[in-house]
Amino acid sequence: MKLSKGNKFLLLGVLLVVIDQIIKILVKTNMELGQHIYVIGNWFQILFIENEGMAFGMKFGGAVGKFLLSFFRIGLFGALCWWISKLVRKEGTPVGVIVGLTLITAGAFGNIIDSLFYGIIFDYAPFMFGRVVDMFYFPIIDTTWPSWVPFVGGNEFLFFAPVFNFADSCVTVGAIYLIFFQYRFFARDEKSGEEVSAKKN
Repeated sequence: MKLSKGNKFLLLGVLLVVIDQIIKILVKTNMELGQHIYVIGNWFQILFIENEGMAFGMKFGGAVGKFLLSFFRIGLFGALCWWISKLVRKEGTPVGVIVGLTLITAGAFGNIIDSLFYGIIFDYAPFMFGRVVDMFYFPIIDTTWPSWVPFVGGNEFLFFAPVFNFADSCVTVGAIYLIFFQYRFFARDEKSGEEVSAKKN
């Protein structure tokens, strides 16, 4: 059976979410919180942490902030799904645009699952208050500033400290791809909208 264009992108999104969840569940069920697995020296580690906020371990306003963040994520996910379905039906939409948006949508949904359900599944928090599982850690440069450097001398210098997950990667790759390789489509789309508005006026 031949898949429609829309179903192909849906399958891609589902595949990305499944990969994200498999990685998270494997880490969650086989590692202790804070445990390191050194993959390539100190440069690439699997480090099991959990965060209650946004991507790359950022936080947002405690319990109320987390509740609002969950609502925002759900709203964003719904808006992205609607936008993708609209672009799939629109003639002339580049495949790359839909792929980029699918990556972002799948990544958002992967972290939504953690936030909404992990607290219940792993029995530590109510619905919508689960923690997002992070594991990829790339401390490419981990050194100490020379003592003679003003203000920071003797302090640790760590390049790229965030710990992130596969879903965060999907969002980041999708966003960067759209910005650098598909910006012409969005510029053209915005220009078309302005022309239509001008004709109506």
